[in-house]
Amino acid sequence: MSPVTLSVIAFGCILAGTLVGMLLRNKLPEHHLGSDAKDVVRLGAGLIGTIAALVLGLLIASAKSSFDTQVTQVKQLTADVILLDQLLDQYGPEAAAVRNLLRKAVDAVADRIWYENSSASARKAPYEATAAGEEFIVKLRQLSPQGDEQRSLKEHAIQVSTNIAHTRLLLFTQGGNPIPMPFLIVLIFWISIIFANFSLFAEAKPIVIGALGVFALSATAAIFLVLELGQPFSGMLQISSTPLRSALAPI
Repeated sequence: MSPVTLSVIAFGCILAGTLVGMLLRNKLPEHHLGSDAKDVVRLGAGLIGTIAALVLGLLIASAKSSFDTQVTQVKQLTADVILLDQLLDQYGPEAAAVRNLLRKAVDAVADRIWYENSSASARKAPYEATAAGEEFIVKLRQLSPQGDEQRSLKEHAIQVSTNIAHTRLLLFTQGGNPIPMPFLIVLIFWISIIFANFSLFAEAKPIVIGALGVFALSATAAIFLVLELGQPFSGMLQISSTPLRSALAPI
C-alpha cells in the first residue's frame, strides 16, 4: 500500500476519532462530563499523547537515518562506477569492450534498483544479478595483462567491482518500508484517541472544528513523511537515479 493511501486512511481514522468525541459530548449526560471525569480523561490522553509524540519523533529520526544511509550508498556506488571506468581507461584500448559493457551494466543496475523498490511483487522476488552485470564481470576477469602496471590495474578494478556488488546487495536488503504495519496501526489508534479527547470537552464551534482539522492534517503529514522516507527509491521523496545513469560519458 502506498504512503499516500496509508496517510489518507490515517487522516480518516483521526477524523473519525474526532467525530466520536463530538458524538459522545452530545449523547452523554452533563454529569458525566464533570471536572473529575475531565481531569482523568485529559491526564490519560496526555499520557498517550506523550508516548505517541516520542514514538513519532523516533520514527522520523529512524526513517531519516535510513534514508540518508541509502543516499550515501547510492553516492558510493556512483563513485565506484566512475573509479572503475577510470581504471579501465588507464588499462588501455584492450579494455574498451569491457568499458562499453560497464555502461550497459550501470543502466541495468539502475533500472533494477529503482524498479524493485517501486513494485510490491518485485520486492518479494529473490535477488538476481543482471545479465549485463554478469557479462561485464566475465569480460573483466578475462583481461590478459601485459605487464605489472596492467596487472595492478586489473586487480584494482576487480576489487572495485567487488565493492560495487557489495553496495548493490546492501541496497537490495534494505528495500521495503521499515515500519511494521501493526506498529503503524497502534500509532494511528493513539492519535485518534487524543483527538477524540480534544473534541469531547470542547463545543463544536467553527474555530474548534477548523483547528482540529489542521491538527489532524499535521499529524497525518508526519506519518506520511515517515512512510515516504522509508521508500527512498519511489514516491515524492525518492532518490534520483540521474547521477548514477549519467556518471559515465559515452566512449
